[in-house]
Amino acid sequence: MSISVPVAKGDTGDCVVPAHQGRVVAVAVSAMELLCPKSDLVRLVEGVAHVDLLLAAEDVPMAVAGPVSVFDTAEDPDDDDTPDRAAGVGMVHDEVRDGVARLGVPGLRLHRLGLCPPLGPVVEGDLVAALSELVGFDPEPGVYCLAPARAPADSSCAVVNRAAQRIAQVYGIPLLRYRCHELSVLGEG
Repeated sequence: MSISVPVAKGDTGDCVVPAHQGRVVAVAVSAMELLCPKSDLVRLVEGVAHVDLLLAAEDVPMAVAGPVSVFDTAEDPDDDDTPDRAAGVGMVHDEVRDGVARLGVPGLRLHRLGLCPPLGPVVEGDLVAALSELVGFDPEPGVYCLAPARAPADSSCAVVNRAAQRIAQVYGIPLLRYRCHELSVLGEG
């Protein structure tokens, strides 16, 4: 089984995820991959009906460590600007959550593992467990795993990639790659 085969190609020849009723389980080292200008990750998930994105690490230290936090980008009618109550988010204003809401990707659900960067091999099991929860016990047809392309000298990216490869192999789902921020910047130069 080949796990990095493109699923479909757009007019530009870029690999894209089918937008019809599909489901994507994506993983990123941090929110920078999602929120940076011209994010390849955002481009690939636009129009996908359901996206679960696991952020492995926080760009800024979290005030309180805790279990995975989940934020839905859908408007919360009960939102009264009270502090986030999710475990691990110890601040009233969450710039990541605000940035995700501004992206305008309605099917995106953000899951935050809150690991401390840089990620080492000891957290690979935690990543596999979190991704496994997002994929589900018996994933339906049309589920894709999306992970960053390998960055030459990024040990955190390597750990995330190994976890995504394990998930794709165990569940027999396609693994697609997006250009991480580091590779996007190098490609522009």
